[in-house]
Amino acid sequence: MTDNRKAELLATKVEHVDITSYDARPIIDAMSKMSFTSRDTARAASIFNQALEDKTCSIWLTLAGSTSAGGCMHVYRDMVKNGMVDAIVSTGASIIDMDFFEALGFSHYQALEIPDDETLRSLYIDRIYDTYIDEEELQACDSTIYEIAESLEPRPYSSREFIKEMGKWLANGNAKKAGSLIQTCYEMGVPIFCPAFTDSSAGFGLVKHQVERMKAGKPYMTIDSIADFRELTDIKIKAGRTGLFMVGGGVPKNFAQDTVVCAEILGIEAEMHAYAVQITVADVRDGACSSSTLKEACSWGKVSVALEQMVYAEATTVVPLIMSDAYHRGHWKTRKLPRYGDMFEK
Repeated sequence: MTDNRKAELLATKVEHVDITSYDARPIIDAMSKMSFTSRDTARAASIFNQALEDKTCSIWLTLAGSTSAGGCMHVYRDMVKNGMVDAIVSTGASIIDMDFFEALGFSHYQALEIPDDETLRSLYIDRIYDTYIDEEELQACDSTIYEIAESLEPRPYSSREFIKEMGKWLANGNAKKAGSLIQTCYEMGVPIFCPAFTDSSAGFGLVKHQVERMKAGKPYMTIDSIADFRELTDIKIKAGRTGLFMVGGGVPKNFAQDTVVCAEILGIEAEMHAYAVQITVADVRDGACSSSTLKEACSWGKVSVALEQMVYAEATTVVPLIMSDAYHRGHWKTRKLPRYGDMFEK
């Protein structure tokens, strides 16, 4: 009966939206003539399109929250695939628990019925608002991270470097689902940074790797977060002009913005991020808003206020519209891809 109950709850898979299958330009154009969040969304789309048109601009995507599990996973993949993103800064969960997890052949499920969470725990079902994950499958993801770690030379790795190894592993015939974000970034030379990498399913596999190596008196690999900051700052210095499209806030947003200040500390004058869009539902009254509003970030020397837009909306409702609009306007077609992921090849 337990197996049947679990199967009932995990019966309906989340289907990821396809920005190429519909044209959002008429909706965005109509929103530009409205007010409130609709007009903010249209202006955000306009700023993103301007960044795509700017041949001197490199575009960074930052991801926080669970929008990948909620149906936007292919939006971000298609942004990379179609040359609309040159670097990604993300939480570990978006990359490991969601994207890599599905690359292994697993799925996220719509929670059409939500019993009490103690029942879910007894069935080994994890809940993200109205989305389910099979905990047993997530543990298989942990084990795969452990196996990849075991296969590598025992030394410090930036998260970018380790995630690239994951993309290589998938591309070498191990992917059960084609076209994951990790594998697409590996193939397109787009680096992914997770500055809090172990705050994800990856952390469990890496802890197991380290503990077992320590018990055996063997060296082990580690994640070097300082190297993350240095490498992303190197990309900022090389890129010059940059634009940020930020889904949520938190560590990824602040990490990407701080590269301007870090370059200055190194004695190199770097241009503030010239284009910036943030999609968030965070409040500003507690002094946070997921690491400050964009105007506030200007006071820190991080973001120019000339072309910035805060959109206070739940991201799954507006990101697919903005990106479908950008896809169909087609400014990405003439962009030259910098392949920043190749910068660090020895």
